[in-house]
This record gives sequence, structure tokens and C-alpha cells, in this order.
Amino acid sequence: MNNGQRSTSNRPVVELRPGGGGGRGPRINKEKPKNMGKTLKRLLGYIGKSKLLVILLIVIMAVVTVADLAGPAMQGAAIDTIKIVDGKLTVDMPAMLTCLAIMGVLFVINATMALFQGFIAAKLSQNTVYTLRNDLFRKISKLPIKFTDTHKHGDIMSRMTNDVENVSNAVSQSIAALISSVLTLVGAFAMMIYYGWIMALIACVTVPLTITVSTTLAKFMRKYFVRRQKLLGQINGQVEEMVTSYKTVVAYGKEQKAVKEFSETSEKLKKCSISARVWGSIMGPCMNFLGNFQYVLIAAFGGFFVLNPVPFMRTLTIGNIQSMLQYSKKFTRPVNEIANQYANILTALAGAERIFEIMDSADEIDEGTSEIRVSGIKGNITFEKIDFSYVEGEPVLKKFDLSVKAGQKIAIVGATGSGKTTVVNLLTRFYETDGGKITIDGVDIRDIPKDTLRHSIAIVLQDTVLFSDTIRANIKYGKEGADDEDMKRAAALAKADIFIERLPDGYDSVLAESGSNLSQGQRQLLSIARAVLADPKILILDEATSSVDTRTEMHIQQAMVALMKNRTSLIIAHRLSTIRDADVIVVIKDGHVAEAGNHDELLALDGEYAKLYSSQFAGVAT
Repeated sequence: MNNGQRSTSNRPVVELRPGGGGGRGPRINKEKPKNMGKTLKRLLGYIGKSKLLVILLIVIMAVVTVADLAGPAMQGAAIDTIKIVDGKLTVDMPAMLTCLAIMGVLFVINATMALFQGFIAAKLSQNTVYTLRNDLFRKISKLPIKFTDTHKHGDIMSRMTNDVENVSNAVSQSIAALISSVLTLVGAFAMMIYYGWIMALIACVTVPLTITVSTTLAKFMRKYFVRRQKLLGQINGQVEEMVTSYKTVVAYGKEQKAVKEFSETSEKLKKCSISARVWGSIMGPCMNFLGNFQYVLIAAFGGFFVLNPVPFMRTLTIGNIQSMLQYSKKFTRPVNEIANQYANILTALAGAERIFEIMDSADEIDEGTSEIRVSGIKGNITFEKIDFSYVEGEPVLKKFDLSVKAGQKIAIVGATGSGKTTVVNLLTRFYETDGGKITIDGVDIRDIPKDTLRHSIAIVLQDTVLFSDTIRANIKYGKEGADDEDMKRAAALAKADIFIERLPDGYDSVLAESGSNLSQGQRQLLSIARAVLADPKILILDEATSSVDTRTEMHIQQAMVALMKNRTSLIIAHRLSTIRDADVIVVIKDGHVAEAGNHDELLALDGEYAKLYSSQFAGVAT
């Protein structure tokens, strides 16, 4: 939380206006036509990173294809060993046995190579998605906070899981099929020309029909497969929201509403999936029909040419016709295989497009070149005429000015939505300002490398973030390489050691997801201990004690006095009783500083702070 990447896991809740995004993400727009060629080229680039495996796969498929294409020739030769001489049936047994032996060897070679093909295709698939998944995760770690705040988390997870898995399936199943199809197509056509060029031309009659039918069906199929992936992302988002917000859903009795919304999206997915499957399944029968039609043409014309030899073409035998029929099947089979794989290919390309959409998103900006170090930061902070809005046209801060001296304890108060947390978001550069400048010790924070900036700041949020790890690891997350003595000292200072030592495994106790096996107050204490261990130059407390009881809060406040000593501290608070001893209390209203002073001075002004204090003292929520 206090370096360039950790901060994303424990960030302030962003105050977005309606339409600005937040946890629910953007609306799903109608899918625009995608550049399939570009996506395929990029995907092939990932596959090409395993060049040796690709070469091995091509070699093996070449051997398999040669063995496969040699089979019909040997079948034809075996049939031609059977002849009628002088009205008697004769069989050249040595020649037939030789043909059968060669065919047996070819079948063994084919089966063996097919086994190796499966191993290599699986390894190629996993190598490809391993690189793709790592690149995607690395990209996500570099995205600006705004991206994760304005996109559904479930949809991002869907791209990492469902879409990557679809790519994996396509690579493992389709790559070998495509290589085999190309080699078989060329080889079968060459063999048909060898037996009779006229027959080869007849076999090509169905090619234009095949191309027309496949491209026409592809147009219908593609939109359904792309939309299906988007709907899968929506469903993942709804499930993620339901699980993480389950207590709220149950508390407000919204179970039926959640089920209804899920069912509506699920119904859309069902209809879209049915359409995708229907159009995908139509491709195969259409290709089979055209293949059978070609088979009939070869058989009919082949029989005719056997009885009526044609000049400029070799004399055909019954064995030749059998071979031609087999080759005609092998000539159409690649097209049929591609058609049958087309659904998987489309799904993979649709998923790859969604993955590349994230990869093509702009990284978090970090143009900092200042050589300032964390140890050299004192903590003087200045906001100069800051303008900022989450949604264009709806400003949150307007010409905002604030000056904080090193070591000061500054409290920021104001009505909900006034921009208190926004000040923190801008200081940590989770968001960039629309105008104005923020400086630390006179240096523009845009000139400070983000890693340095965030290492100098520790944040304790109202919504704590803990990981499914030991308590020891969660506290040490604040400072890499910290020893146990420092870690325990931090826990004691945060008053977290009391409940930790009561646990059966103490500091080695493993937390459930998000620390759900602890109370909210205990989670808050661990978060504070983490910040204490980080030993920051600037400390930000965003409602840090709102989830603990009054007695615990009193102990924490006492501990914070020592923690805040010689540190610049920014405290965002609703409970005004917790910030009475602040050096300066800043009241934000309408996007700018309305009042500033200590507790007594602001009460004497009888202005905004006095109103907030009086209403809270009277028990009215501000």
C-alpha cells in the first residue's frame, strides 16, 4: 500500500459521481466489428514464442500427413493386384502382401506420430497461455486505479480465466488440425493431379461453394460468439458482487432481486449460446454435404473415364478410382475440419480480443525523474489551485488550495461527497489532477517517481484490505524485510497484540479471505499495525478508527500520538471528537477550503465546522 503496486490493493474508496463507474463498471455497449486479422496475428506471435515446439509439431504433422496420403495409393495398388485375365480372377499375392505390409507400417507410424503430436500440442498450448496469462496479469498490475474503478472486477477476472482458457483450448485442439489441414489439402490435390488432372479440376468444383457457405455462416457466427464472451464477463461480475456484498444483500432482503438480475443475464447468455451453437453446428453439416457431393462427382466421372479413356490423361484403373475417391475425401476433410473447429477458433479470437483490449490500455503514468529519496522527504505538502473531476463537467475540487507543514497533524472534514478522499487520491496519484499542482517539499509530485512517492506514504482506510495469509505476513506487508521484533512492536503500538496473542496460533494464524474470520475492529487494528511498521514520512488515516469501539479507539489515539510525532499526518474523519487535537482542521465545502484553524478557532467562527460539530454533538449524522 505504500509502493507503486501495493497501493492498488489498499486504496481509498473513490468518490465517483453517478455514471462515473465505481464498483459496477461501464455499461455494456454493442460490440463493434473487430479486426480479426490483427488479433490472429498477435495471437500467432505468442504461439511463435515456442518456435521449437511449432517446428516439431509441423515436422510430426508432415510425417503424419505423408503416411496418411500414402495409404490410399497403397489401397489402390492392392486393388489393382486383383485382375481378370482370360475370364479368370487372378491375384498377384506377393504384390498384395507387399502393399498390405506397407499399409501396416504406415498405420503404425501414423498412430505413433499422432501420440507425440498430442503431447507437443498440449505443451505448446500451455506455454502460450502461460506467457499470455503472465503478460495480462503484469499489465493489470500497471493499470491506473481509474481502470479498475471503472470496470467490473468480475469481467476483468473473466478475461484472466475464461478467455485465456478458451485460447488454451483452441491452441491445443486447433493448431494441429490447421497444420494438418493445410498439408493434407496440398498433398491430396497433388495426388489427384498425379492420377488425372481433369479429375482434380472436377474435385475443385465444390471449392467456391465451400468458401461462399463458410464465409456467409462465419458472419452470423462471429457476433454471437463475441457477445457470449461479454455476457460471461457480466455474469462473473454479478457473481463477484453477490459474494462480496452478500451480507448487505441479505440484510436488505434483496435476494430475490439479485436472483432476478442474475437470471435475466443468464437468460441472455442462454439464448446467445444457443444461437452460437446452432450457427456453429450448421457449418459442419453444410461442409459434409458439399464433401459428399464432390464424392459423387468423382465416382461418376471416374467410372465414365475408366470406360472411356480421355487423351492427355493417364488411363485410370479401378484402383486409381478408389484412390481418387479417398483423396477427394481427404481434399474436402481439411475444409470440414476447419469448419468444425471454427466455433472454437471464433471463441478463442473473441477471448483474445478482450485480453488484448486490456493489454492495449494505457499504463499508469509515471514520468517522475527526480532523484529525491524516501529518506530525504520531510513532508511539506502544498495543493495549489487544484481542479479535479471524476466525471467531466462535474467538478469535485475547484481551485483547491491547502498548505501542510512537515510534522503537522491536519484533519480534513466536510459533508459526504465534498472531496475529502479525493485529496488523498490526488496526493498518492491514484488519479491525476485536471489543473493545478501538488508539491512535496517543493517538488511537483509528478516529478517524483511513484515508487518513491508511495513508499513515503502509508494509508489506513476505513475499508481494510487483508490477504489470505498469516497475520505475520499481513503486518509485514507494510515493510519488506522487517524482522519479527519490529513487527511485534508495530502490533503492540497499534494495540493489535492483545487479540493476536489470544489466538491459538498467534502471529502464525492464517486469515480467511479478506480477514473474514476476524471482527471489523480487529481487521482495522492489523491495518494500523501495517502502517506503523511501514514507518512512513506521511501518514494518511481515512476514517481509520471508525470500526472500533470507543475504548479501543481511545487506546489507538494514544498510540497514534507517538506514531504521528515528526510525521505529516492527514486525517479524514466524520467523528469530529477524534480530531479535536489536530494542529489544523480543514473544512471542505463545494470543492474548496471553506475554513481552516484549530478546534477552538473554528468553533468561535460559528461557521461550517460549528454546524457540523453541533449537529454531531446532537446525535445527528452529518
